[in-house]
Amino acid sequence: MIFDTKLMEILACPVCKGKLDYNKEQQVLICQFDKLAYKIDKGIPVLLETEARSLNEDTNEQEA
Repeated sequence: MIFDTKLMEILACPVCKGKLDYNKEQQVLICQFDKLAYKIDKGIPVLLETEARSLNEDTNEQEA
């Protein structure tokens, strides 16, 4: 399923309320400030802090 990029206008990081960047290749939303990646599951962003991956832990994560 394809993520609706129109949602990007209203989505925000649940931690800092900042802007999220969309990484189409890895299907994640990235908060550059908090260095967190939120997965997109079947086209639905999973914006739970407990489900986020730290970009520091995942060295293969490419920033958007």
